[in-house]
Amino acid sequence: YLSYMRPILEHVNFVVCQLCALLTAVWFRLYLHPSKTSPFVRHVVATLLGIYFALFCFGWYALHFLLQSGITYGIMILTGVEHMHKYCLVVALGYLSFCQITRVYVFDYGMYSADFTGPMMVITQKITSVAFEIHDGMARKEDQLNQSQKLLAIRRMPSLLEYFSYNCNFMGILAGPTSSYNDYIAFIEGTPYRHRDLETKGKVNGKSRLNDPSPNTEVIRKLATCFISLLVFLSVCKVCPVERNVDDDFIATMPFYAQVVYLYLSMLTTRPKYYFVWTLADAINNAAGFGFNGYDSNGLPRWDLISNLRIMNIELATSFKVFLDNWNIQTAHWLKRSFYYSFVVCLSSDEPFCEDNVHGTVTFITQ
Repeated sequence: YLSYMRPILEHVNFVVCQLCALLTAVWFRLYLHPSKTSPFVRHVVATLLGIYFALFCFGWYALHFLLQSGITYGIMILTGVEHMHKYCLVVALGYLSFCQITRVYVFDYGMYSADFTGPMMVITQKITSVAFEIHDGMARKEDQLNQSQKLLAIRRMPSLLEYFSYNCNFMGILAGPTSSYNDYIAFIEGTPYRHRDLETKGKVNGKSRLNDPSPNTEVIRKLATCFISLLVFLSVCKVCPVERNVDDDFIATMPFYAQVVYLYLSMLTTRPKYYFVWTLADAINNAAGFGFNGYDSNGLPRWDLISNLRIMNIELATSFKVFLDNWNIQTAHWLKRSFYYSFVVCLSSDEPFCEDNVHGTVTFITQ
């Protein structure tokens, strides 16, 4: 009975923590607004609340989040900007791999089924992103950077508090998503960093734009999406349980084509779970005031700066590439910025040719 109830209780803990984070985010935006309090206070509160929620969900395993962040911050300070991005990448990925291996193969997997390495994946992305962006901003020449790298480059070393706040804030510690360090600091300090409507000087079609638009409508829309996704998942997950794909009797008795069809259907019924988790995480960040991405052509505020998926584009995707472009978006951005721009392009003697060739080849293969 306990083994049956434990996973359910852990999932309930996660949802309860995220709902508490949602309410806390509203309080954070209204009562700890940048116009009312200092960035220092906002950093401290965001970090302490994040650690508390992590401890509530994962127990003392959450200390791995702090340890991983602390070790990599020490590496950044001690090794210098020239090579720290490489060391941080190896250490962060190595630490994540170590935790995953020991969790599954060394300790009893059923002892604590909540996967604390999930949040560590997001923290690993943040750690490596910061390291590469510091390297771009402090070790590379301006003419070596593309437009995206110039926008995201970090020109000074983050303080320890800023670093922990970015990695462990309560809005994203449980389910992400990954975001740019500069965007996060701009949110904390109340200085819009990456608006794409500067050329219009705050107006579209004669309508003035608000410097601090309300996210309420967008948060309500995303919560409605979460509710529908959760209902769909709870309704269909028992019809096609994904665990049956690895059941020995199922594999032995069903023909191969039936196994393939069932695999597709079971994956289809699993996606709403991720729609729920990632959309709720996005709503939490928006409720705190984080995620504003300028205005669209109609002058309406966009709150998709750190959105991790586009559900309709996924369900109506006409190719594998379209699916990937709209699924786990922030991880795709992380791969592009931290690996593709930094390694593939930099290793080429003819950067434009290399970039077009690699990008075009990958696009062709996945279509």
